[in-house]
Amino acid sequence: MTTNPNFELAEHSWPDVKTALDDGTRTAVVAVGSVEQHGPHLPLIMDTLAGDELAKRIAEKLGDALAAPTIRPGCSGHHMEFPGTITIPATVLMDLISAYCESLDEHGFEHVVLVPTHGGNFAPVNTVAPEIARDIDANVIALADLGDLMELQNEGLRKGGVEYQEDVIHAGAAETAIVLAIDEGLVGTDELEVGHEEEVSVSRLLSEGFRSITENGVLGDPREGTADAGEEILDTIATAYAERIEAERDAI
Repeated sequence: MTTNPNFELAEHSWPDVKTALDDGTRTAVVAVGSVEQHGPHLPLIMDTLAGDELAKRIAEKLGDALAAPTIRPGCSGHHMEFPGTITIPATVLMDLISAYCESLDEHGFEHVVLVPTHGGNFAPVNTVAPEIARDIDANVIALADLGDLMELQNEGLRKGGVEYQEDVIHAGAAETAIVLAIDEGLVGTDELEVGHEEEVSVSRLLSEGFRSITENGVLGDPREGTADAGEEILDTIATAYAERIEAERDAI
């Protein structure tokens, strides 16, 4: 697991950041997470934990990047029937993303990468990214294809020896595996419960809320998740994203 603090923007002093910029660091990775229910066994900050870890790993793989603090909360209105969830309007999230990008641009970062890790944040990221790109000098790279992210998560599960496919991912095998890999103490192993395993209507989830589909807030079977699979998921996503960022930067 990545723990090198040298890739975390917030753990540096301002002179450290200036030195990094002077020495050629030109990319900032910004994950866009959430504070929302993830079943009875995972913490509310699951998407933020994943964002923190992915941003660090991507920055490390690039070698000339820093991971900015993950943005939270996000657009989680469809989880509000579950206590503890905190949601903000899409307009507020987009304003916050814009402010992040404008700040990083002003300091001299030439590329700002947006990495949403919560499904409800993908549409706002895709909406605001082109608008930000028109207003700042930095290149804005939005890695915001939810279907692609879930494919990579399922690929990681298979690499980790878990033959369990999740068509819509939330609090099941993949996300439980990710948290096990990051900090197994955050997983309530005595609270692992199977959730909704049938076909899922994403439009119904968003319009009527998660409770209309799953009473415990889980999609799939979290008992299938393992720490090894979580490590593979994180590495698979970080590797794929780093390659795409490099391609985008080279195309400028």
